[in-house]
Amino acid sequence: MAHLRWHSALSSRHLQHNPLRQGHFLTQGAVAQTVTSRGAKGNFFTSFLAGALAVTAAIYVGGNVSGAHLNPAFSLSMCLLGRLPWAKLPIYSLVQVLSAFCASGATYIMYYDALQNYTGGNLTVTGPLETASIFATYPASYLSLTGGFLDQVLGTWILLVGILALLDLKNKGVPAGLEPVAVGLLILAIELAMGSNCGVPLNPARDLGPRLFTYVAGWGPEVFRWEMASPGEGKDMGRWKEAPVHRMLPGPAPSAKLTALSLGERGTAPCGGREDPFACPEGWLTQT
Repeated sequence: MAHLRWHSALSSRHLQHNPLRQGHFLTQGAVAQTVTSRGAKGNFFTSFLAGALAVTAAIYVGGNVSGAHLNPAFSLSMCLLGRLPWAKLPIYSLVQVLSAFCASGATYIMYYDALQNYTGGNLTVTGPLETASIFATYPASYLSLTGGFLDQVLGTWILLVGILALLDLKNKGVPAGLEPVAVGLLILAIELAMGSNCGVPLNPARDLGPRLFTYVAGWGPEVFRWEMASPGEGKDMGRWKEAPVHRMLPGPAPSAKLTALSLGERGTAPCGGREDPFACPEGWLTQT
């Protein structure tokens, strides 16, 4: 019974405080504005900038409440390394996907009139008036399966290594309270450098939740036709690379030096004094 109550409380907490809804709504809203205005009220850069700022805002909103768990691929890599209990992964992942689904619904309602005006009521995944890419990510028409896979693995690998570098107190530290801004800038750099192939699908929840919504909202089963690769591989590669690198460096063990991107005092042990931020629900796990 205690085990069930613990799971219930954790799920409820994440459902109440998870910041993904706001973050996804801001990201999708920027893309919807660009697409439905035919580029008059936005462009490639503004869409990516909104996405990066949305992640920063989401971390500030949920960092000290629910831990701002944003990305199931990062959570999975922590489970593979024994930094996060496997029992928590399904709860985190489910809430992340549901949050993205709900955010897609909010975007659809907000831009319903614009979508109808732009498409004439014909919601499509491909073609000159496609609108599915407002919600989920799709590969460019020229991209091969291998190219799409490498694009996603490399992008998520860079994201994870960059985040771990920001968390490492042996590096030049980010001023306390500005860690979410630094992560947002990292995400923006990845998006601007790698956005043309697949739209930078760094977060499985950010893609699956909206894709499920478009399936039920009128775009149909074609939304699943272009699924190519999973960003989870890059997360695991990056995490496994970073661990031996830290072990080769002089100084204390990584777990004593890496701290969660909470908004508290730099260097303090999170989670009631436990040194390892990845071993507790409040450990900050990110994505875009």
